Amino acid sequence: MKEYILLLPMIFIFHDMEEIVGFGWFFRKNPWLFERFPKVMNTYRGFTNEGFTLAVYEEFIPFFGVSLLAYYFPCNFLYGMWYGIFLALFAHFFIHIGHAVYIRKYIPCVATSVICVPVSSYILIRCALLMNVDIVSILAIVIGVILMIANFYVAHAVMHFVNKMNLGDGVSSSFSYIH
Repeated sequence: MKEYILLLPMIFIFHDMEEIVGFGWFFRKNPWLFERFPKVMNTYRGFTNEGFTLAVYEEFIPFFGVSLLAYYFPCNFLYGMWYGIFLALFAHFFIHIGHAVYIRKYIPCVATSVICVPVSSYILIRCALLMNVDIVSILAIVIGVILMIANFYVAHAVMHFVNKMNLGDGVSSSFSYIH
């Protein structure tokens, strides 16, 4: 299983680079999304590349941190945490694909989601077969998923904080895409 551990942060980086590169452009070109889907899109009101990039960096910390711990200190608990975090990322890919299907438009994150689904499926299946599944690993998987759900909200809070700071500093506001 150890040979798969460090692939998780690489897959995360590969996927999130598409988001970092494309979301600003996408939001500028599709302002109608904010009117049509206000509950979802209000999350991105006042979007700045600085805020989003810092949020992605914050999200990267558990992906990389838990992967390193599981790699250097292999045990059922850390393998389970790693697996739960990977499951959360895997679900994230399907959410992006679902959004694109729902709005009938390419979203910058779909290409890498489509690429990452089969690769991630293979890794998750292989690791499930290699893991020593017990109550500790099952509990750790659940903790890993919950950690990533909670971390999603922390990342968005970081993004909003930075976006507000950028919009108010008189310099970065010209780089803000959605006011």
